[in-house]
Amino acid sequence: MKNELKDKTILVSGSAGFIGFHTSQKLLEEGINVIGIDSLNDYYDPNLKNYRNNILKEYSNYKFYQVDISQAEDLKKIFTENKIDKICHLAAQAGVRYSLQNPSAYHQSNLQGFINIIECARNFNIKDFIYASSSSVYGKNKMKESGFSEEDSVDHPISLYATTKKANELIAHNYHHLFGLNCTGLRFFTVYGPSGRPDMAMYLFTNEIINNQEVKLFNYGKMLRDFTYIDDIVDGIIKSLEKSYAYEIFNLGNSQTIEVKYLIELLENSLGKKAKIKLEAIQPGDVEKTFANISKAERMLDFKPKTKIEEGVKNFINWYKKYHKI
Repeated sequence: MKNELKDKTILVSGSAGFIGFHTSQKLLEEGINVIGIDSLNDYYDPNLKNYRNNILKEYSNYKFYQVDISQAEDLKKIFTENKIDKICHLAAQAGVRYSLQNPSAYHQSNLQGFINIIECARNFNIKDFIYASSSSVYGKNKMKESGFSEEDSVDHPISLYATTKKANELIAHNYHHLFGLNCTGLRFFTVYGPSGRPDMAMYLFTNEIINNQEVKLFNYGKMLRDFTYIDDIVDGIIKSLEKSYAYEIFNLGNSQTIEVKYLIELLENSLGKKAKIKLEAIQPGDVEKTFANISKAERMLDFKPKTKIEEGVKNFINWYKKYHKI
């Protein structure tokens, strides 16, 4: 890690979330002060969020606030009490399918919450604002052989979740243009790894295989995903914090697409157990294939994903067994 972040205090929103936890831990290990905020809501098991947060609390340079970012006054209080140098905004209501059932949660967190936190950046003179976008913004785009590129139009998202992420990019552009904020948006591609989210494919499939439940493979098992290991994503986030470009959007992915059926094979091998597979049609809001063109991130962030899916799956299963005491 370069000296750009030395002696800095970074606010990480969603610090008890999957990506927020790993980002915070890496910064803390490097001796950087982290102010973590998280609502610790029950979208998925709060025990996992508390487990992550308790690990962070062991670091003397970590300060935690349990706050919902949609509550503007609570958020302002944190900025009043602390001298913050940069914002790493990773808090959001996640999940494509859940956005079909509970749209108001996405409005509250991903739109109102985003406005609240970028307003704090403006009002408290914090120049550098790094935030999470998503590969889901590419929607129904016809993908080129080289993958989804930041230059592609993202005007046709196919889920409310993706729509809110596209809106975040537009809001950030507006704040950069009007108020001179340095805003970097990061489009993450299918992030996985230890301490991952229970609502995501790898965790879900593992649960189902272990508990002898049916594993539903949508699009008849032909889904293709650019699975990206958490350590590689964190590396990209931290390099974005170091660089603090004026206004950029980067794809952060592994740039290797695999069929979900192959993921199942890897999980079966790691668990020593066969999956009971049920093939189903594609779900509303799902994208058939994701594949990141990362040439821009390679060039401007020196982003180089290193973790192969085979190694990443093993790491995840080792963590899963330890966490669930198997």
